[in-house]
Amino acid sequence: MATIIEQPDSLARGLQQVRDAQKAGEMLGEQLTLNMGPSHPSTHGVLRIILDLDGELITKATPEIGYLHRGDEKIAENMQFNQFVPYTDRLDYLAPIANNVAYALAVEKLMGWELPPRGKAIRVLCCELARISSHLLAIGCMAMDVGAVTVFMYTFTEREKIYNLIEQLSGARFTTSYTRVGGQTHDLPAGFEAQVREFIRTVKPAIEEVDSLLTRNRIFVDRCRDVGVISKEAAIAYAISGPNLRGSGIEHDLRRKHPYLDYEKYDFEIPIGTVGDCYDRYLVRMEEMRQSVRILEQGLDKLPGGPINYVDPKQTLPPKEEVLTKMEELIHHFILVTEGVDAPEGEVYFAAENPKGELGFYIHSKGGGVPYRLKIRAPSFVNISILPTILPGHMVSDVVTILGSIDFVMGECDR
Repeated sequence: MATIIEQPDSLARGLQQVRDAQKAGEMLGEQLTLNMGPSHPSTHGVLRIILDLDGELITKATPEIGYLHRGDEKIAENMQFNQFVPYTDRLDYLAPIANNVAYALAVEKLMGWELPPRGKAIRVLCCELARISSHLLAIGCMAMDVGAVTVFMYTFTEREKIYNLIEQLSGARFTTSYTRVGGQTHDLPAGFEAQVREFIRTVKPAIEEVDSLLTRNRIFVDRCRDVGVISKEAAIAYAISGPNLRGSGIEHDLRRKHPYLDYEKYDFEIPIGTVGDCYDRYLVRMEEMRQSVRILEQGLDKLPGGPINYVDPKQTLPPKEEVLTKMEELIHHFILVTEGVDAPEGEVYFAAENPKGELGFYIHSKGGGVPYRLKIRAPSFVNISILPTILPGHMVSDVVTILGSIDFVMGECDR
């Protein structure tokens, strides 16, 4: 079910009057080419945008990427499937554990594996914690970019609690590498469920506090409404995904359209906007955090018992105690660690609904433990492709708002 988020009509659109005057030719300024980035704090990483200006009015915008390029796709073609898991942390490094899950699901689709119910439920908990964490950062940074510094403090306080949970789960706060092809490295630690429930108890009022600080804040609204409008047609034409797509009024969420990890068994709504501007994209992320909290509560309430990993006598690692006591298991362990899983020949594509949008992995296998080709469909890379279309006609100050509302990360743009 979709939830349509209506914008309050009473909120002002102050800056629009200035833009209308500029477009009518009433305000003409000096012709100038301006480099915004790659070290500008509001470009959220090493993004460079070449702006052609008429005074402060943008007439042309050209994004320039590649300052962070690491060649992850080519690295993957020289590594066993499981060895590439830590590299997925460095894609959308604001939701690393969600990247782990998406990649593992792609390889498992190639292998024809399906996790037991508990393994799926643990991954859902991980992905929704990552979604809340990513949206908290997106909203906090966007608010700070337009002047609301207090909100940044609220969102980062809650995000720190999620990092504590991830540290309990994986041993690392940022680059988790918790997921493995076929499952997870280990089960939930003792007391983890109670800690997640405590986080849920505190994050609910924090979300509402942020809502009260921003949603009807005159300055924030004036900076966001009717700014960076992405129409439904443009969103589809540019293959926009995630909250940016739903902010334009298109109900598309892979958790519902192409369910995975038993998401079809969870009760949650898909928020969509009505205008497609920066304000709608903010509202969608706010509501998505509330829906992720609902999913977390349901996941904890019906968390099944049993194994967490897929078991195949020839394709998955045997238990450690058997490796240390039985010769056949020791040999099997040695072969899997040195050669990797024996993947079948074929081509697969799997996409997950990551916080930034559709994160997809295309794998071409010719058999063996290493992919012949691997390509990544990075949502941030696709989403910023619309910048040359939506930036012209705005003022330089609006660039900061638009970039914050799109919520991209250069780690997966350049990958």
